[in-house]
Amino acid sequence: MKTARFFALAFIGLVVLAALFLYLSPRADRAEHEGAEQAIYGPGEFPIADSRVELEVLIASESTKEELEKNQFTSYVEQKLGIKFNFVTTSPSTIDEAEDVLFASGDYPPIILSGSLTTDEQVRYGKRGILRPLNALIDRYGDRLHEIFQQRPDLRQSLTAPDGNLYALPAINECFHCWYAQKLWINTSWLERLDLPMPKTTDELYQVLQAFKRDDPNGNGLHDEIPLSGAVNSWHSEITGFLMSAFIYNTDRNYFYIENGHVGLAAVQPQWRDGLAYIHKLYSEGLIDPQVFTQSIDGVIEKATRQDNVLGAITVGHIRMAYNNGNNIRQSEYEAVPPLIGPAGYQAAGFFSSFDRSTFAITDKATETEAAAAMRLADFLLTEEATVRNEWGMEDLWWRKGKPGEFDEHGRPAKYWLAPEFAQSDTQNEIWAQMGLLYRDRNLRESWAVSQDPYSIVGYEHRLYQETQNKYEGKEPAEVYPDYIFMEMAEAQEAARLRIPINDYIRFNMVQFITGVKNADADWDDYVEGLEKLKLDRYLELHQNAYDSYRQK
Repeated sequence: MKTARFFALAFIGLVVLAALFLYLSPRADRAEHEGAEQAIYGPGEFPIADSRVELEVLIASESTKEELEKNQFTSYVEQKLGIKFNFVTTSPSTIDEAEDVLFASGDYPPIILSGSLTTDEQVRYGKRGILRPLNALIDRYGDRLHEIFQQRPDLRQSLTAPDGNLYALPAINECFHCWYAQKLWINTSWLERLDLPMPKTTDELYQVLQAFKRDDPNGNGLHDEIPLSGAVNSWHSEITGFLMSAFIYNTDRNYFYIENGHVGLAAVQPQWRDGLAYIHKLYSEGLIDPQVFTQSIDGVIEKATRQDNVLGAITVGHIRMAYNNGNNIRQSEYEAVPPLIGPAGYQAAGFFSSFDRSTFAITDKATETEAAAAMRLADFLLTEEATVRNEWGMEDLWWRKGKPGEFDEHGRPAKYWLAPEFAQSDTQNEIWAQMGLLYRDRNLRESWAVSQDPYSIVGYEHRLYQETQNKYEGKEPAEVYPDYIFMEMAEAQEAARLRIPINDYIRFNMVQFITGVKNADADWDDYVEGLEKLKLDRYLELHQNAYDSYRQK
C-alpha cells in the first residue's frame, strides 16, 4: 500500500512532494478496522447504530491529526452519532495535490469529508467508479438534505452530474458580502483631508490617486504614499478584477461574460484593450504599487502596519485582510468604493456564488455500513445545530440564544448572539472553523444580533453587509457564468486541457500590457492571434455547450 502511494507521488514533482509529506498523515491499515456490516438507523435516531462505527475521512486542516482528535467539536459529533473518526489530514494549500496522489495510488480513504472536488473530477472519478453515487443514500438517510432540496430545488439540479447522479456535496455559505467580494477599499480619512469626493468613475479615481501620490495625505512630509495596492494569490485581491469591470465584466477567475445567453471571453474584446490602457496609465504614473503583481497578501499587511499609514486604496475582499492586527482605528478609516463607471458608461460588480467545489464524497472503498454512516454524518453536519457549533463552538461558551432587545440584520428579534471576545480568542481546540460540511444560508447568517457599532469587532459582519447592500447589490450582470457547472467527461477533460494555457496566456499578457512591456494598440492583434492559436474558439464552444445544458436543467 505504501509502495503504491510512493510511486504515484513521483509524477507531481519534488516541491509538491515535500509539502505533502509534511502534511499528509499516515494511513491506517484498513484491515485493522474493517468489521462486520451493521445496520445504520434512519434519520433522527442517535446514536446511528448499536455499536460505534469507525470512519476514515480525508480532511484539509491546519490542525494536526492529534489536535483534531482532541477537538471539542470532534468529540461532540462522535458522541452524538456514535462514531469514531480516523483522520487522514493534509493542509488546505495541498488538498488538491493530496487528492490527486491518493486517487492515483488507489490508496484513498472511504470518505472525503473536507475535500476540494471540482465538477470535472466528480464526473471523471464517478465514471471510473471511484466516487459512489449518493442518490440512494440521500433518499434513505438524507432527512436534512430533503429539507434543503425542497427549499432549494435549484441546488439539487446544480449538484447533479450529466448522468443524473450526485457524486459530492458542497459546504454552503450564502455569505452576502462574499457574493460581491471584488471590492476596492479607499482611505476616507485621506479623502476628507484632501477634500476629495468618493470616486464614482474611472476618471475620478485617477484624479484621487494622483492627489494621494502628490499631496502627502498621511501628513508625514514624505512622498511615501502608495495610492493603490493589491496582491496575487489571495481572496479577490487582484487590482484587475475591480478596475477592469468598469469596461467589461471581469472576475479574474475565468474571464467569461455572458450576453443574451452567449458565452464570450472578455479578454479579447475591445473594451478589455481599453481597460488595459487605463490601468497602464495608472501604473506608468506611479499610482499603482509596483509590487502589485508579485506580492502576496503578506506584502500588503506589511505596508498596512508601518508606523505611518501609506495605503490609499486596496483591492481585498474585506478590509481586515490588510489590517488584520487588531488596528481598529486604521481599518475603520476605509470604505468600499462602488463599482466604477467607465468612459463608455459601463459598470459591473463581480459576482461569485456560494461554492465552486464540493467538500464531501464517498468512495468505493467504503463498506455499506461506512457509506450509510457517512451519509448520516453528512446529513447531521448540514443541520443548523451542527453548523453553528462547527463555527462558533458549544452553546454558552462564545455564543448564546438571542435575548429581548437584540435584533438581527433585518430588524427581527435576534436568534443568536456572539461574544465580542470570540474574534480574539484561541478556539483551535473547540471548533472546526467551517471545515467539512455545513449549511450557512442567508437566513442563518443574518439571524445573529447586530452590534450598534459597525466598526467594532463584533459589528464587522454588519459593516460588510451594509457596504455590500448599499454599493454593490444588483450591479452584477443579469447573467454570469456559473462557478459550479458540469460537462460530459470527454468535454470536461478537453476544456481542462485548454483552460490552463489560455488563462496563463491572458494573465501573462495582462501584466505585460499594464507594465508597458507591450502596447495595448500596437501589440493587440498579435495578442488576440495568440489566443486563437490556443484553440479559443473550441474552448468557448465547450463552455457554451455546458452553459446551455445548465440553463435547461
